[in-house]
Amino acid sequence: MKRLLALLMVMALIAAACGNDDDAAPESGELNVAYFLEWPTANQAAQAEKTYDDELGLTVNWIPFASGGDMAQAMEAGDIDISYSQGLTPFANFVTSGSDLLLVGVAVSYADADNCVAHPDYGVTAANAAQTLAGQSIYTPLGNVTHFKLLKMLEHLGVDTSTVELIQSEGGPAAVAALDSGEVAMACAFGGAVNQMIANGGNLVMTGSEQEAIGIRVFDIISTTGTFAEQYPEVVTGFLQVTEDANRAYNANREPFIDTIAGAAGMERAPTIALLDAFSFPEKDVQLSQAWLGGTVQQVMKDQMDFFVAQGEIPSALSSYDSFVDTSFLEAVD
Repeated sequence: MKRLLALLMVMALIAAACGNDDDAAPESGELNVAYFLEWPTANQAAQAEKTYDDELGLTVNWIPFASGGDMAQAMEAGDIDISYSQGLTPFANFVTSGSDLLLVGVAVSYADADNCVAHPDYGVTAANAAQTLAGQSIYTPLGNVTHFKLLKMLEHLGVDTSTVELIQSEGGPAAVAALDSGEVAMACAFGGAVNQMIANGGNLVMTGSEQEAIGIRVFDIISTTGTFAEQYPEVVTGFLQVTEDANRAYNANREPFIDTIAGAAGMERAPTIALLDAFSFPEKDVQLSQAWLGGTVQQVMKDQMDFFVAQGEIPSALSSYDSFVDTSFLEAVD
């Protein structure tokens, strides 16, 4: 009888162990990750070299998206497991409306890489924007950080937003085309599109540093769903570990990685460097500090959503966004 009980106990332990192994990674053996093309980031060296695949023991599918809102919808639908460099604003918008999303890390901090460019024929400057933008059209993404920056900038410059028509952007190339057409006074975008619009003769109304001076912080995040994080915590931590290693290697000496990053981003070397010069990739200790996930990120979400409420963009904001930030996975990173 004792031998039988011992055998049953061993079988139970084996079954439990097997069950834990099954839960450690998706049964499909694949991980679907959302990212942006023409948005070069330090981790793309690991993406291109399949370091994520090797370390996670999974086939990692990198799927390009046009916006952070599209990423959120894909995560809601179960088509995307992790979003890398999702905008904070669409994330906050979706959790405000009840989505099961979870912020697990900071991807990239930037200011000048996300901006609005004025058409030269309209003569828009910070000094005269209240007059020159009145009654004009602006081409911009809606519901993301670019939209938030635009509204904050217009408020600061004294522009009556009720007189301005905002046209929903269909992405960077569309923003360039819209501004080139002369049918809009200003177009807002991120990444290479901003540099291209300036190269085509456009001008910045406010620089990134000027926007930061009035309290606008711009950064992207790493997100997943609460369900995926609960079911596959080792995958989330493993993804953050590879990202951390890539960030550290890049921050120590980026030169060996630039061509690989450019290839993964679908860009040439020179424009890749131009964007990377405007980016910073905070490492684990920085991310966990009070300046980031220790409280500031949560407050930035609250401030953004309160601002959108005041602008009539959304009906209400949450009282707190603390529950949508989970640092436990990042804390487990070496």
